[in-house]
Amino acid sequence: MVAKNQILKGLIIFLFLSCSYPLLGQSGKQKLLEDRRQELRKEIQKINALRAENKSKEKSQLSLIEDFNYKISVLNNLIKVTNQQANLLTREINNNQKQITNLRNELKLLKEDYAAMIVKSYKSRNQQSRIMFLLSSNDFKQAYKRLQYMKQYTNHQKEQGETIKAKTNELQKINQNLLVQKKEKEKLVAENRATQKTLQKERAQHQELMTSIRKNLSRYTAQIKAKQREADRIDREIERIIKAEIAKSNKGSKTTKASKSNFALTAEEKVLANSFVANKGKLPWPVEKGFVKVRYGTQPHPIDRSLTIKSNGVRISTEKGAKVRAVFDGTVSRIVRIKNANPIVMVRHGNYITAYKNLHKVTVKEGDKVKTKQEIGEVFTNPTTGETVLNFVVFKDLNTQNPASWIYRM
Repeated sequence: MVAKNQILKGLIIFLFLSCSYPLLGQSGKQKLLEDRRQELRKEIQKINALRAENKSKEKSQLSLIEDFNYKISVLNNLIKVTNQQANLLTREINNNQKQITNLRNELKLLKEDYAAMIVKSYKSRNQQSRIMFLLSSNDFKQAYKRLQYMKQYTNHQKEQGETIKAKTNELQKINQNLLVQKKEKEKLVAENRATQKTLQKERAQHQELMTSIRKNLSRYTAQIKAKQREADRIDREIERIIKAEIAKSNKGSKTTKASKSNFALTAEEKVLANSFVANKGKLPWPVEKGFVKVRYGTQPHPIDRSLTIKSNGVRISTEKGAKVRAVFDGTVSRIVRIKNANPIVMVRHGNYITAYKNLHKVTVKEGDKVKTKQEIGEVFTNPTTGETVLNFVVFKDLNTQNPASWIYRM
């Protein structure tokens, strides 16, 4: 009976040990969070570096508000990710400590049972008792089985003891690693406190700026509307150009009324378009360094929330002299020069088009074949404010797409 109980307990312990390693999944989560935390920290470094670069310039208050809003957003995300890391570490430590405690309890019971068996074996270890145990068998076969059972039982107990000790030592090592991670957690918490102080400072400066702006809100509202009208004018011209390109591609082809708003693609263009789609979410940034000041879509303006911004793409703040790069293989379909606006380069990728607005220099010409990351121009820098902002748009036929869905980690 004792042997059966021991075997049953050993089986239970084995099953417990087999299920006691969820740490691999947790480790993967930690790595993802750490990667994201480092990305956010780099993003803040970019913002600070660009701010320092333009410190001597008098930025417009509209632009300053955009900068504050973006940095506050990044700081909030950094605090959130750091908290998630700290909470995950806490759960890992607690779970592992519970596993250690459970194993120790199991090992204690096993040792007590094993000690009782040793005592019992010691009391009946004389040769006569062994012989009597074997002779009491009904036949030779039963005697042989009893002898084998005694050997197996002893070996089983030793193996179980060694297994439990080995697993306990292993878990203790894991726990030691987690204690190291506990220090990392303390470091994360300290970093979060510093980030929260920075966030409070940014919010205070943001509020101070907003208070100043509200004193003359009507003037800023007029500037916002004028800026939006100018953006709409440029967007309408780009749309007109794309319509003309579509009409040109459909010339001579049998197209329905519905398909006249889509490009008629050659076999080669279809392959290019499919390749562009296959790389969705993995395309490089159109500039090497920068951060997104204004995202895609219709959104309330940060100064006057009764007004909306219609953004067909993203506005990327970058460094002076920043080179613009094609995000994918394609053909330069048009170089657009609109009155009172900086040049725009449009690169076609089958029935997809990427547009790069607000350039200072253009280093390609219409009809050029370009490769991924090939330089196509340089971003314009406002001489008064020192701002260097690229407007980047992605089209599928006539419809704009969210660039964040196409560009890696935008």
